[in-house]
Formats: sequence, structure tokens, C-alpha cells
Amino acid sequence: MFDQIFGLPAHPLIIHLAVMVTPLLAVLAIGYVVLPRFRQKLDWAVVLSALAAPVSVFAAQESGDALKERLFHGQTPTPVATHEEFADPLLFLTLGLAVVTLVLVYVTRTRRDPGAAASSSARAVTLVLSAATVLLALVVGYYVVRTGHSGATAVWGA
Repeated sequence: MFDQIFGLPAHPLIIHLAVMVTPLLAVLAIGYVVLPRFRQKLDWAVVLSALAAPVSVFAAQESGDALKERLFHGQTPTPVATHEEFADPLLFLTLGLAVVTLVLVYVTRTRRDPGAAASSSARAVTLVLSAATVLLALVVGYYVVRTGHSGATAVWGA
């Protein structure tokens, strides 16, 4: 399923979505945290990117596995193995960022309701979720760059 698209290797095509949507999620998530007055305008973009990023990273990982098997038949070169080592952490971190960000959006939207009381515990939860979101977004950004760089090095050399 993840091997080819219209006869072309799927991995080079799919990674472009992951490379675009995953950093977008990181930037939007940080923006959502640090620009609270724009949260209402960022909600939909944050939610959509939080849903799309883990799916695109998963598809990139699966298509990479299919391409590796087709090209190397179990004899994985070192640069490809290095690139592959970043796939699982990137997937799990992106999934974690997506979940934390979605929970943050839910919590902040609930607090925006006119009948909702702003308790100190609600503020504390928002603060913890915000800190986790920013931290995860920065780590995801790092892993996207490292994964992309190691993939480019595997294809194009030093």
C-alpha cells in the first residue's frame, strides 16, 4: 500500500506532506500557547494539523520501510539505517504533540464558554499543557530536521 503511487516510489512523495505538516503543527502549537488572544482564530488550523501530522509521519515511515525493502532487500546501508533510527521517535513525539495540543485546545475552548468558571486548577492544567506543548513542539522540530537531514545525506551523500 505504501510502496508506489502511480508507479513512482511513494516515500519521496509522502515525505513532502510530513515535512510540511509536522513543522506546521509545531509552529501553530507554539503560536497557540504564546498568543492566547489569537487562539480562537488558530483553533481550526491547530486541530487539522494535529490530526494530519501523525498520519503523514506514519505514512512516511511505512513508505520508507517499503522503499528500503524494495531497494536493499534486508541489506540496509549505514546512512539509511541512521535515517531510519529517527522514524520511531519522530512518530511517537508527533503523536504526543498532537494529543497534548488537542487536549490544550479542548481545555482552553471549554474555559472560553460564558458559563465556565476560571478556577486556579483550570489555570494550572492549562499552564502544564502549554509547557508540555511548547517542549514537545521544539523536540518535534529537532527530530524533523534531523530525520530530513539524515535522509538527504542517505540519498545525496555527505
